Amino acid sequence: MTSDRFGLAALADPLPIVPVAGPLDAVAEVPGSKSVTNRALVCAALATGTSHLSGALFADDTQAMLGVLAALGIAVEADDQGGTITVEGCAGQVPASTEPIDTRQSGTTSRFALPLLALGSGSYRVTAHPQMQARPMGATFDALAELGVGVEALGEAGRLPATVAAGGAGTRVLQVPGDVSSQFLSGLLMIGPCLPDGLIVEVTTELVSRPYVELTIAVMASFGALVDQPDDRTFSVAPGGYVATAYAVEPDASAASYPLAAAALCGGTVTVPGLGAEALQGDAAFADVLAEMGATVVRDQQGTTVTAVAGQLSGGTFDFTHISDTAQTLAALAPFADGPVTITGIGFIRRKEIDRVDAVATELRRAGVRVDDDPDGWTIHPGPVAPATFETYDDHRMAMSFALIGLAADGIAVAGPACVAKTFPGYWAMLDQLRASATDR
Repeated sequence: MTSDRFGLAALADPLPIVPVAGPLDAVAEVPGSKSVTNRALVCAALATGTSHLSGALFADDTQAMLGVLAALGIAVEADDQGGTITVEGCAGQVPASTEPIDTRQSGTTSRFALPLLALGSGSYRVTAHPQMQARPMGATFDALAELGVGVEALGEAGRLPATVAAGGAGTRVLQVPGDVSSQFLSGLLMIGPCLPDGLIVEVTTELVSRPYVELTIAVMASFGALVDQPDDRTFSVAPGGYVATAYAVEPDASAASYPLAAAALCGGTVTVPGLGAEALQGDAAFADVLAEMGATVVRDQQGTTVTAVAGQLSGGTFDFTHISDTAQTLAALAPFADGPVTITGIGFIRRKEIDRVDAVATELRRAGVRVDDDPDGWTIHPGPVAPATFETYDDHRMAMSFALIGLAADGIAVAGPACVAKTFPGYWAMLDQLRASATDR
């Protein structure tokens, strides 16, 4: 298990967070992108030939995708020490399997794996962790039905677990909503090249997290697929399949938000190497928010560097519609700004692993922070942070974000710290490295 390798099972629960002694001076290595790794795994699995992924993330979410591919009989060799994965593609013909398809807690795996099964034969049983079973899957179920795939929820309608019966003639044109999760659209786009006539997907509502869809299209292009966008809500995928390739996964931009935010909070300089000006991931734009708040940000070919003076963060209003996975990171900085911080455009994150809007408000109030929440986000007011043990609700982003508060305030602890294994198993070691860069000066 990933958590065993990183010693997460042995962590104290709750985990006390020790404040830093001064400005930071660190180079923070973050793992490969979860979003890129799981997309590359899907494209490689569907490709003709053998693909080689380097810099891949090994964490619970990507292990979930690897497990799905293994259950489908797609040959995968993974080296978690070296960050490499070799995938023998199935040339768009997903094998039949009687093995349970377990997507665990992973939203990307769930919403990418089900469309994969439309390219198979026979019936598949898909299950997931109870937390994932509570998340919506109806948009994928409905789209698969339009493709001629039989989908039957085994519990609550529109939720996992479910059976999927591949085969049947269906439409080439699908309509999906875009205001719940962009993962529904991405999962469908990725099977498009393997359908005989390709696929056209029309988005019926505002598309949230659009950069993740652009990321999907970029990864698909690296494997030889073509997606045309005649307008903002229409995506046309050409048939022709995927071609195996060697693919380098860039560092995770969402994970990078934590050490970069630590520099803005504690002062000093932190560099995340490998995540530079050409980064594919939309969450790389979190650094631009830090710049708006007063930090100095340099994004070049080598990486992203944030330099700041402690206590000089400005408040403001920020639209996080397209970088929602970093909203909790900014929420953790907000009490230390010189004015209120309003974060908008994130109402849809109420349907993530947990209701993240409510959870953030609840936990900040636990520490005496004034929060005005609404359906679309929060306004967080500056002020002293009282000692508190933050609940994380088994949500990795709650744990990683709220730990930052403990770098600048006394008496902070984080419950359930092992949940970081979902996307960043080495998070606590990275935080210790940041702390050491200050105390060693």
